[in-house]
Amino acid sequence: MVPGTPAAMLPAAEAARIYQTNYVRNSRAIGVLWAIFTILFAIVNVVCFIQPYWIGDGVDTPQAGYFGLFHYCIGNGLSRDLKCQGSFTEFSSIPSSAFKAASFFIGMSMVLVISCIVCFALFFFCSTATVYKICGWMQLASGTCLVLGCTIFPDGWDSEEVRQMCGKQTDKYTLGACSVRWAYILAIMGVLDALILSFLAFVLGNRQDNLMTEELLADCKESGNA
Repeated sequence: MVPGTPAAMLPAAEAARIYQTNYVRNSRAIGVLWAIFTILFAIVNVVCFIQPYWIGDGVDTPQAGYFGLFHYCIGNGLSRDLKCQGSFTEFSSIPSSAFKAASFFIGMSMVLVISCIVCFALFFFCSTATVYKICGWMQLASGTCLVLGCTIFPDGWDSEEVRQMCGKQTDKYTLGACSVRWAYILAIMGVLDALILSFLAFVLGNRQDNLMTEELLADCKESGNA
C-alpha cells in the first residue's frame, strides 16, 4: 500500500471522529485554564476591595497615611501613629459619597465573580455552553462594575480627609502630593482580566454549540446510512 493513496487514507468518518476527539480535549484544557484564571481574578477582586492601599502619602505630603475604598488611616503630624477609620458596614463612616459609590461597585464586582465561581456547579446539571455564557455575562458585568468603581474613586479626592493627607492642591482627579498605590493599579488590571475572561467564556460557549451541532449531524448521517 503506497502512502498517500486513497486506500492508505483514513475513512472520512474515522478522521472526523479523531478531529472531534482532539477538538473536545483542547476545549476542555482551555476551559480548565479559564476556570483557574477566574478563581485568581476573584482573589484579586477580593484583595482590591479589602486592602486600603489605593492611594497613599508621598515625600512631600503634610501627613502620613493611606486610603482605600472605605478604610483609611491618617497621621496627626506629631507622631508616627496613624488613626484609622472607615468600615463598609458603616457607610456613614466613609468620608466621601464618591468613595461610597466606588465601594458599592467594587463590592458588586466581587459578588458577581464569586457567583460565577459558584455557577461552576451548574456544569454537572446544565448544558456546558449555557454555563459558559452565563459566566461570561457575569464576568462582563463584573468588569463593568470595576470600570465604574475605578472611574468614580478619584472623584472623592477633594474630601477634607484626603486633603489633610495630600495637601491643599488636591482636588477631584488631582492627587496633589500623594501617589497611587498598588491596590488601585491591581483593580485597573482586573478590568482587563475580566474582559479577557468573559470573551474566552463566550468563545468556549460557542464552540460547545458548534460541537453539539456537529455531533447531531454525524448521528443523522449514521442513521441515514443505516
